[in-house]
Amino acid sequence: MVATGVRSGRPVPLRLTRRGRVAVLALFVLLASLASAVLWTTASRADETPAGPAVPVVVQPGDSLWSIADRMVPERSPQQVVPEIRDLNGIDSPYIYAGQTLAVPSR
Repeated sequence: MVATGVRSGRPVPLRLTRRGRVAVLALFVLLASLASAVLWTTASRADETPAGPAVPVVVQPGDSLWSIADRMVPERSPQQVVPEIRDLNGIDSPYIYAGQTLAVPSR
């Protein structure tokens, strides 16, 4: 008795269809994008100066986060300091008010 439909010998090589090639390419691009994003954020965070101890500052009339950052940490760019002030104080709004006490990094 001989079995039918059973192949003997060496295995047939795997062939990708066009849709399979597109899927593999898309997966490769996705993985490459994720890897570059991780490397990019890690490299940009390495340049940041760690924040020192925070100093309390009372907001005066006419103050902005930018002016406070410029006045309290003159050796650093306000562009770097303002996000730290927001993080330290949990500020999501662009508004601050006179009399409000904010924690500001000292360096």
